[in-house]
Amino acid sequence: MEVYNFVVSGRVQGVFYRKFVSQNAMRKQFQGYVKNLNDGTVEAVAALWEEDVPVFKKILEEGSPASKVERITMSTLDEDDLVYDGFEVRS
Repeated sequence: MEVYNFVVSGRVQGVFYRKFVSQNAMRKQFQGYVKNLNDGTVEAVAALWEEDVPVFKKILEEGSPASKVERITMSTLDEDDLVYDGFEVRS
């Protein structure tokens, strides 16, 4: 299992995007968090098996009805000492 960092740009703040991602990630029992960044993007961090990456990415791409995802960048985190208990929305 790896910890992945995703940065999503487009119309993703103020449109219930984080709530949508969190609810759908919890349904799949993914661990991690989603939060707004100051530059208008949204960051999602998730601990995933390699085969779950496309599933999680699809959740990010779909977004809430009012959102419009333009780009998603993905990277692997080398070290992550955070303890995940479900999938949460952070401020």
